[in-house]
Amino acid sequence: MKEAQELRAGNTVKIANDLFLVQKMVYNKGARNASMVKLKLKNLDTGASAESVYKAADKFNDIILERRPMQYLYAGNDQYTFMDQETFEQIDLNKDDLGDTLNYLKEQMVIEVVRHEGKAVGVELPVNVELKIDYTEPAVKGDTSGKVLKNAKLETGFEIQVPLYCTTGELIRIDTRTGEFVARA
Repeated sequence: MKEAQELRAGNTVKIANDLFLVQKMVYNKGARNASMVKLKLKNLDTGASAESVYKAADKFNDIILERRPMQYLYAGNDQYTFMDQETFEQIDLNKDDLGDTLNYLKEQMVIEVVRHEGKAVGVELPVNVELKIDYTEPAVKGDTSGKVLKNAKLETGFEIQVPLYCTTGELIRIDTRTGEFVARA
């Protein structure tokens, strides 16, 4: 059991009969020991997000989830197929299960699939991924004052802002938590 004030982003808790992933936690110290915790929770069954306020001393059942490295194989009919690296078992996840992960997902990529009681409930990407720029405008000569960025379309179809020196066909590193350019690969 964990108190609400001990929860952090990434923890999984059970409320009633549903599993929730803590996406954000804000602690507010109130007057006369009335501290409150504001949690942004994602329901792992429905995918719906909601914000709730709890007393800092409220208790939650902390759930430990199993994480398995799985390789992304292919997509078809809004189903994305992954293969366990040890047992070669294949599972399908739908578009809603993956969410923003689709922006960074390419074939043969190995990611962590999060499971609870044998059922896949989500995925975790590495902090940084390397993707190729499919298209970006050439840099404009003389436009170098300050931090100048331009649009780039990546091999997955995702668009991000990159520095002027990046070119089409170049491999770059992206932070999956923020969706921002990190460096050339």
